[in-house]
Parts: sequence; C-alpha cells; structure tokens
Amino acid sequence: MRLVDLPTPQVLVDRKRLLDNIGRVQTLADAAGARLRPHAKTHKSPVVARWQLDRGAVGVCCAKLGEAEVFAHAGIRDIRLPYPINPSNAGRVVALMDRASISIIVDHLGVARGWSEAMSRAGLALDVLIKVDVGFHRCGIDPDAADAVDFIRAVSSLSGLRLRGLLSHAGHGYQAASDDELCEVARREAEMLSGLRDRATRAGIPIDELSVGATPTLRHTASMARQYGLTELRPGNYVYFDRAQLALGAATIEDCALTVLATVVSKPAADRVILDCGSKTLSSDQARGFTPTPGYGAVLTGNGSAIDENLTIERLSEEHATVRARGVTTLEPGDRVRVLPNHSCVVSNLVDAVQLVEGDRVIETLPVAARGKIA
Repeated sequence: MRLVDLPTPQVLVDRKRLLDNIGRVQTLADAAGARLRPHAKTHKSPVVARWQLDRGAVGVCCAKLGEAEVFAHAGIRDIRLPYPINPSNAGRVVALMDRASISIIVDHLGVARGWSEAMSRAGLALDVLIKVDVGFHRCGIDPDAADAVDFIRAVSSLSGLRLRGLLSHAGHGYQAASDDELCEVARREAEMLSGLRDRATRAGIPIDELSVGATPTLRHTASMARQYGLTELRPGNYVYFDRAQLALGAATIEDCALTVLATVVSKPAADRVILDCGSKTLSSDQARGFTPTPGYGAVLTGNGSAIDENLTIERLSEEHATVRARGVTTLEPGDRVRVLPNHSCVVSNLVDAVQLVEGDRVIETLPVAARGKIA
C-alpha cells in the first residue's frame, strides 16, 4: 500500500529513522558505560520494545500498571515503573511478578510501609528505587534534606522490599532556554544523585543503581555518566522525537520519525486552510525549546525535509486544525501535508495503530497495544 491510498488523518512512523534512533542511543549508552532502559510510554508497542531489547536495552519502563501488563503479556521480562504506584494495587503487582522482573519507586514512607506489608503477606520481595526530586518539583524526596539518608535507611530496613538505588527525572530540562542551561540541569541532576548516594554509603547503606531519565538532557547526561557513577539511562521520546525535541536541540528534522499525514478539507480564505487532524490527533500540547515554537505542530514542506515557516497551526478543534499562512498559501482542498507534532508521546496514545513507512510505501501496521492503559 502507498501513502496516497491511506485515509487521513494517519500517524506515520518512518522505519529507518526509528531504527536509527534506537541504534544511536544504544551506542550512546554503551559508550557511557550505562544500561539503557527506554520508557515505553512513547511508543506503547511491544514490537518497538523488542527492537530496543534486541539492540541492547536491559528492559523497559512503563508509566502505569496497565502498560506493564500489556508488555508482560507480550513477553517483556524486565519492567520498571518509575511512577508512584499505590499499595492498593498490590494484587496486580504480585500477578505481574509471576511473569516479569518488576521494580517500582517510592518517595513516601507510608507508601513504602504499605508495599512492605503487602509483599510480606505474599511471601515475596519487591525491588524498589527511591525517587529523588532533582529540580522538577513533582515527585521525589529532597536530596538536600537533613533526613534524606534517614528515609533511605528506613526503606532499606523494610521487609519484603529490596532497595536497588535512586531514581530521578529532570523534567525541568524542558524549560531550558539554552543548551548551556540544559547541560547545567543534567549536571545538577548527576551531582544530586551521586551526592545522596555518597551520603548513604557513608551511613552504611549500599546504593547499587543511579537511574536518570529524560530525552532532552540525554546527550549531556551520557557524557557525565562515568564521572558521577550513573548506572541507567531511561529516555523515552528518542525513538520518535518531535517538535519539542527539535527545539531543545535533542534532534534534527531528519531524526524525527513520527509525523501525521493530513488532508486539507477546507480553504475559507486565501491565507487560511483547515486540516482534518484536530486535537484528537495532534493533542493540544504546546512545544517548548530554545527557539520560538508557535502553534500546535509544524507543517512540513512537500518532501518533509523542513518546516514550512509560512504556515502556523494556530488553533485546534476536535477534528479541525486551523492553519494560517503569512500571505497566500497554495494549498487547496484535497492536498495532503505532513505535520510534525509537538509531543509524539501523546499522539501515539491517541490512535489504535501507526503506519510503519519507507518512503511513500506502507510496510506494516503496528498496533499501539498499550494505548489508553492509564490505570
């Protein structure tokens, strides 16, 4: 099948770019002496996860238990959940532990105790990492707090739990205004984790793992991994990339594997056209980066090799994307365009399947098997 035969809107994934991204980041992790554990929330596909594992990844991360259940059912045997799972879900975790090696995070002593009680009742031991807040101020313990080591000690002493290490996510890197600022975010993350590890070690608490994860900071983090003893990298978005990663210097346009194929369905004015990919396809996420990123995605030029700076997706309705041109646009109803979305992770969760393409050929339809698994 060729692209011209597809109904629109359609989410496309360039096979060569996808595999190149997987291979390049695996090489980066190998050179850094760190294990690569990709976050599967970007692609939500056991097929893509298997490609990552085949090239050297040690396992995957999942955002929610529903995702983990899909990947475990597909035969993925090492799954980490860097998300604060409540002990009320102990039954599901115990069931998963029959099929895969499972690890979770904790950042609250009451929650850790709940997991300890649940695992002790089940006669099992659950691997846990302590989530550390390195500046994003979402989840995690304060590494500079006087009682941080006391928290680590308390968790390490709980029956039914095996403390594996410390884990962080430098999500505030998405707000960086320059590459230097992004590098500083990565450096501070590494310093905070390694500093807390050293304090715990001096207190007699062994810390085997330091796990970090974010695509924007990845290139900087990898260069610091040996210096600070970082053991694991957990990027997710790198398989597809998107407009935000482009604006943050993490990718070039040639690296971006996921695009949305859309059709012009209306031209109400010479400077305005309507595409058939609204918020149910592109999502309403804005992009961030070092350079201005107006609108809800970037319309690409005819061959997809550059962004058409003349066009801005200025508004989304559920099924409409309103595109404004500087001056007159030559696009007419029936024309097709490719759109680079602002946030590929959300886009892949909005569709049941993506089309794997090479040039103008569709070579395979990949189900987004973990789509909608938000619990």
